[in-house]
Amino acid sequence: MSVNAAAAAPPEDGLVPYDDESAERYRRKGWWSGRTLPGELERAADLHADRQALITPEVSWTYRQLFGNARAFARGLVATVGVRPGEAAMFQMGNVAETVVTYLGCLLAGVRPVCTLPQHGAREVGLLARHTGARVLFTQGDFGGGRLLGQAEELLAQAAVDKVVIARSAAFEGATGYAEVLAAGRGDAPLPYLDVGPGGIAVFQLSGGTTGLPKVAPRLHEEYVYNSLAWARAMRYAPETRLLYPLPIMHNAGISLVIQPAVLAGARVILAPTPAIPDLLAAVEQHRPDVLPLMPPALAIRLLAAPQVRDADLSSVRDFVVGGQKLPGEVAERLRDELGIQVRQMFGMAEGMFLLTPAGATEAVRHHTVGAPISPGDEVRILVPGTETEVAEGELGELAARGPYTIRGYYRAEAHNRSAFTRDGFYRTGDLARRHVTPEGTFYSIEGRIKDVINRGVEKIHAEEVEELIGEHPDVRTVALVAMPDPVLGEKGCAYLVLEPGAEPLTVASLGEHLLSLGLARYKLPERVEIVDALPLTNVGKVSKRRLREDIEHKLAVEAAGEER
Repeated sequence: MSVNAAAAAPPEDGLVPYDDESAERYRRKGWWSGRTLPGELERAADLHADRQALITPEVSWTYRQLFGNARAFARGLVATVGVRPGEAAMFQMGNVAETVVTYLGCLLAGVRPVCTLPQHGAREVGLLARHTGARVLFTQGDFGGGRLLGQAEELLAQAAVDKVVIARSAAFEGATGYAEVLAAGRGDAPLPYLDVGPGGIAVFQLSGGTTGLPKVAPRLHEEYVYNSLAWARAMRYAPETRLLYPLPIMHNAGISLVIQPAVLAGARVILAPTPAIPDLLAAVEQHRPDVLPLMPPALAIRLLAAPQVRDADLSSVRDFVVGGQKLPGEVAERLRDELGIQVRQMFGMAEGMFLLTPAGATEAVRHHTVGAPISPGDEVRILVPGTETEVAEGELGELAARGPYTIRGYYRAEAHNRSAFTRDGFYRTGDLARRHVTPEGTFYSIEGRIKDVINRGVEKIHAEEVEELIGEHPDVRTVALVAMPDPVLGEKGCAYLVLEPGAEPLTVASLGEHLLSLGLARYKLPERVEIVDALPLTNVGKVSKRRLREDIEHKLAVEAAGEER
């Protein structure tokens, strides 16, 4: 299929395409190449064939070895599973070499990975498989003590999927083994992706929501290539770069911050199996990475609290990038003062646009903003929430984005797309942001979520505003403010606090005194305080406010039942 024919092909059902004028401009500017994602990755891998590509606790592969396995897996999928280009396939695999081979193998087979995580349950995987039309599930047999094997059997029995491929354990009856797929694909038959055009869907990513079923973001070949290239250039990835990544690799961050840009730059990926601090520090000392491309604030805080970090040698790290949630300024300062780490911040989303603080920026920029868009083609608006009107310069509003790697619509979600995008194609992120025009340039700060609002009667409380002020208390290590149900006002605020060792527990009264002294309005004061050892995290390292809301609702229900007796 020719590039022009592929670009001009009618969009498939459920896909909101880029308009012709935008697509032509992106190609004219050189942002879109007219080539497919697997084609670009394969070309880069051949260029860097003898360079080290992937390190895990079990393998150390060159690009020749990694892509030799990926090509074999692609051909083997056709031979053993009968996949066809354009089909989708579900993933439930962790941070192991087999996951990287399977992902790249899918691309080389023209198959669209659906980037579900091993933490997803059978219901979520089944619904997403139905939504994307996926009929194959890739799973890791030894993940979580074998839990995923039973889930795969359940999904197969329910006909939620038709085929299961199992890595790192024996295959159950009706499933296919990873080794069998690899063995069947050894040879030199043409790779199936050659029949795929650059205008179609390459990968299905999931939106970052923590409640309900995630929306599906269709990432197209040309734009996803550019997303990875733009990030690699912004981060100065090169063949000498060594990336250490401990978070789930089958997530948009793992794919578009790490795997794809590393391949395109010929860089080396060190894949940590978990984000446990002892394992992370051991990997740093053994492999001497120079880039940690994404560390959630909660993980950075845990790093600071780990006793063994004082004896660790972190001097190899030149880029320590924090993202996912707002980083408290005092945490950035502690990383600098206690560990010698100069923080950069980023903001990204499965739907597209990334922002990043420049390496040479002042601390005012690096500690208090998430930087600027990584592409000259990125467009940003700050809107009055619920409207298409831009706020006054410097005012808080909803971040909206459009550009050469930001989707124009969720997959098969026509009704949701009408509210999630402006009439001219800007994606409404749901994040509250502010534009800062400085002598160093124009940068943005993320200051909460529109939906992260506590509705206390007629008053609205933005959780992040209160959290930031609570975080200034010397005895508070980290905090999350969530809504708890109230029969009169509808909702009130409950503050979950992790305190510094040896600190006296804060009460509603003492915390209120602290907040009032900082000028917070009285109606915004938390009306309950819960002291915990740690805040629960989502699959991608963010604080799980859903679990905290469930916890306080349960406690209130137990207390109410006790009062009735």
